[in-house]
Amino acid sequence: MASIKYLCERFINMDYKSVIAKINNIHKKTGKSRLFIFNDMRKCAVKYGAGPSDYDLFEMYNLTDEERDTYITRGRNNDLIKKYNDPSYNHLFRNKVEFNTLFKDFIKRDFIDVNNSSKGSVLAFMKKHQNFMAKPVIGTCGKGIEKINTKDYSSLDEIYTYLTKEGMNYELEEVIKQNKLVSNIYPDAINTVRIVTIVDDDGTTHIICAYFRIGNGKHVDNFNSGGMVAPVNEETGEVIDKAIDKNKNLYEYHPKTKAVIKGFVFPEWSKALKMVKQASKIVPNMRYIGWDVCFSTNGPILVEGNEYPGHDIYQLPSHTPNHIGIWPKFTKAFKK
Repeated sequence: MASIKYLCERFINMDYKSVIAKINNIHKKTGKSRLFIFNDMRKCAVKYGAGPSDYDLFEMYNLTDEERDTYITRGRNNDLIKKYNDPSYNHLFRNKVEFNTLFKDFIKRDFIDVNNSSKGSVLAFMKKHQNFMAKPVIGTCGKGIEKINTKDYSSLDEIYTYLTKEGMNYELEEVIKQNKLVSNIYPDAINTVRIVTIVDDDGTTHIICAYFRIGNGKHVDNFNSGGMVAPVNEETGEVIDKAIDKNKNLYEYHPKTKAVIKGFVFPEWSKALKMVKQASKIVPNMRYIGWDVCFSTNGPILVEGNEYPGHDIYQLPSHTPNHIGIWPKFTKAFKK
């Protein structure tokens, strides 16, 4: 059961117009009364920590109580974060410069903090890397990330002026050379696998789940920026279902490259698991992390770590035909 404090906070900050819209939509799809849906939403909030978005997204109105209890909800996810992660260390994962510095052995690429480096150093970086990624030092969901080609500008000084204009705070990164097999699926973005780990009280790292994040028309693979996701068998590295986008469109083949998605097996998967297990021990105060792993020409490397692992993309209805979520994977790790 989710904490009373969390439920109260959610109630106070609830977007009631959105809730009403969800209730009306569910009513149209199921024929169930609006009052029943509202009361069922409240029940799921109290018993399972499921907010209205969880109730709608996971289609809990079609689930039995036993099935509902297998889902990690926003409330349960928040409880895990409070238990395993010390918020005073969040900056190590939210700040890209701090993260890359701390995990430099796992990122294996050049990077530079524009605002805290000399102009000469930044220009030298751009001379070395004709193509590079410019990322907001603090940013989420792939927002604000640009891929820059120095040949598209009249001079490096012009790029420097752009990167240092008022209000901007960029970190520049060497472009990752993606493994050819992964690149064949979608070459215009770094397609990553989100691998979620929990370090238990005995110091053992557990691999909870894994999800393939695939670009689709942009230079990022983020689900909220037009990308797609597909579940991965965390033991074998095989993509075990079709990809889905935010509009719930399913893809057995990538719409742009026609590459097969379901059945793809990631190269050097065991090395990726070994890497995230090692990385999970770097900050002992942060024990529940979602790692974004890229399969590069030099093997698996880290792109970033997420101190607030998402809970929703792992349990979309199209990927849970048996109506079983991933909460049992967490409870299994707790018992161990």
